[in-house]
Amino acid sequence: MTHTHDHQGHHHGHGHGHGTDAGTDEALAEILDLDAEVLRPLQTEMIDHVHTLAAGTPIRRVLDVGSGTGTGTLALLQRFPDAEAIALDSSVEMLRRLEAKAHDLGLAGRVRTVAADLDTTWPSVGTVDLAWASASLHHMADPARVLAAMFTALRPGGLLAVVELDSFPRFLPHDLGIGRPGLEERCQAAVTAANTAAMPMFGADWTPLLRQAGFTVELSRHLTADIPAPIPAAARRYAETILRRTRARLTDHLSPEDLTTLDTLLDNTTPAGIVHRDDLTVHATRFLWVARRP
Repeated sequence: MTHTHDHQGHHHGHGHGHGTDAGTDEALAEILDLDAEVLRPLQTEMIDHVHTLAAGTPIRRVLDVGSGTGTGTLALLQRFPDAEAIALDSSVEMLRRLEAKAHDLGLAGRVRTVAADLDTTWPSVGTVDLAWASASLHHMADPARVLAAMFTALRPGGLLAVVELDSFPRFLPHDLGIGRPGLEERCQAAVTAANTAAMPMFGADWTPLLRQAGFTVELSRHLTADIPAPIPAAARRYAETILRRTRARLTDHLSPEDLTTLDTLLDNTTPAGIVHRDDLTVHATRFLWVARRP
């Protein structure tokens, strides 16, 4: 994150990445795009908060730190019609996808992409009015250094929006599990433990670091999104994609019974496969901080 958003904690630097390959980028891009489609109301709510706090101050230049496929970049440009955006990401392939989307939406002239690994270099971006970092900062080797760089890039009075998560979306009914309910809870616990070990700021409170960087924190919110059963087709694809990545990641961390249950869910040739189930839901959470450079 730097491309980010790895819903399995691999290389989500929306800035998400450190040495990614095309296959990894393609899989991650699919998750990022599905995440944006399925959880669009959540993103809209977050950007509405930013828009409210920006009232009275013109937003002409936006910086997306760890832009990934550009879901945040493009949503911000649509919400701030007078703005141009700079999208930073370590993945050239992600940035190509962003440029293609911008072209399709007629926004290509308002977006500049910059490939940069923010763990090593802060690129020359000039002064911006709004910085956006969604699910990317916890991937940084030195988040405090990146926050200091964003503070410097922002004009006085400019805003920084930090979006983070402490867990991944949930889809399954609690009673799933051979002989023991709570399969998804066990998967979540294993993934969260691995993420926290690899990325200490995963799920952390960013308020202290924002203040240490010189920001004034003006808003902190815990936001949730719930989609009841039956969920739409995009949400099913979202669930299947995330659960497949979970299954691959947790092969050595779950019991044989739990792995069998996951394999059954991911076998869409059987009635128990995800595409045939009518009991899936979506529950997702995000944390939003909006801070201002004094």
